[in-house]
Amino acid sequence: MNFELPNDVQNYLSRVDAFIKEKILPLQHKDDNNRFFDHRREASRTQWDNQGLPTHEWENLLRQARKLADEAGFYRFSFPQEFGGAGSDQQNLYMCAIRYHLASHPVYGGGVSLANDLQNEHSVVGNNPIIIMLQHYGTKEQQQKFIPASIKGEFRATFGLTEIHHGSDATHMDTTASPITLANGEPGYEINGNKKWQTGMHSATHCLVFARTSGKAGSPKGITAFIVPRETPGLSVASYEWTLNMPTDHATILFDKVQIPASAILGPLDNGLAIAQTFTHENRIRQAASSCGAARYCIDRSVEYAKKRTVFGKPLSSNQAIQWPLVELSTQAEMLRLLILRTAVEMDQVTAAAKRSGNAPWVAIEKQLGHKIGMCNYYANRLCCDSADRAIQIHGGVGYSRHYPFEHIWRHFRRYRITEGSEEVQIRKVAAYLFGYKTTGESTEQQLKKSEAKL
Repeated sequence: MNFELPNDVQNYLSRVDAFIKEKILPLQHKDDNNRFFDHRREASRTQWDNQGLPTHEWENLLRQARKLADEAGFYRFSFPQEFGGAGSDQQNLYMCAIRYHLASHPVYGGGVSLANDLQNEHSVVGNNPIIIMLQHYGTKEQQQKFIPASIKGEFRATFGLTEIHHGSDATHMDTTASPITLANGEPGYEINGNKKWQTGMHSATHCLVFARTSGKAGSPKGITAFIVPRETPGLSVASYEWTLNMPTDHATILFDKVQIPASAILGPLDNGLAIAQTFTHENRIRQAASSCGAARYCIDRSVEYAKKRTVFGKPLSSNQAIQWPLVELSTQAEMLRLLILRTAVEMDQVTAAAKRSGNAPWVAIEKQLGHKIGMCNYYANRLCCDSADRAIQIHGGVGYSRHYPFEHIWRHFRRYRITEGSEEVQIRKVAAYLFGYKTTGESTEQQLKKSEAKL
């Protein structure tokens, strides 16, 4: 049993570091670009007089960085191989190692840099779950139309599961899609309802909308995913929600008799939650890696500061009141890092088994690893907030100021204890495994065959 990262992963991280040092950091410090990352970051990023939306200058700078990363061969790593991706059979391990590394790095870590700005999921190594969904569930026409456009930034979709009255209880959603005949005589659907926290709506070209097409409230069966163009009549933005960390791009959107063709369906009719599962598993384990990395960043910066800071004639680090909390946080971060990497490896193993049998892995991942992914995600997000809070305390007044990134880290990562599955829901999922409400006795191959038969 070897707990070291494979050599190829370590070499890749070294190449990423060299690229960031050569191309990205100079761009961040060119002219006054660093205003988006230093103590002026929130003011520089936010259009306070335009609904609190991101400034065009900030988003243009992020696009420049992504273009450089794409030209250097890093940005598309996790994308499908036919669209420039690496095609690695260790993709989850790679992405978790990369996201942890970038978030924990002493120079550009914490998720507050041009290399890795986690406020809007920007990174020089791209993370685009929508592409994964299209790869596994899209028709050939949808894949050819949307995946290349997504890579170019010409297709940008929100993820419409959460609603005004329903978050964790998504199967009780109010939004419906009823079959109709369109004016041109083709079969279609009419969508009515709402979606909330639609991240990226200000620049979206499309909305990925989950709506009930059959069945009763509370049933996972009967929900379908639709790709809806942003400018479709009847689709409107009701508001942008101002949040703890600004700017905001989180919209509440309304659907009033929105008519779309049947070809807008993504994946199987009435089984749209399988698509959402694709999104959540990939995103939760990668988010856990980022949160764990940001926690490590806060811990390491606090240790450095405590060793340098002198109080009452001796180093701040000589006080047990400083040492013990950091020891506990550091222990938790290291244990969590190993669990995240192990879970990522197991996800890759399930994916490999699926390829051998010609099936999709997502249901098997849920059955075998859903509890571990939940452990990683809820604990990492909580640990990051605890580590940022402790860093603020150890740094004292300057830690509370915006001249250090800890308050920004706390405000940003606090959202992940709620989004993409609240920590309470994920703890409940772990409890279901722990107390025997769910079992993992079947082999991966058996679970894949059974799950595919249901679809």
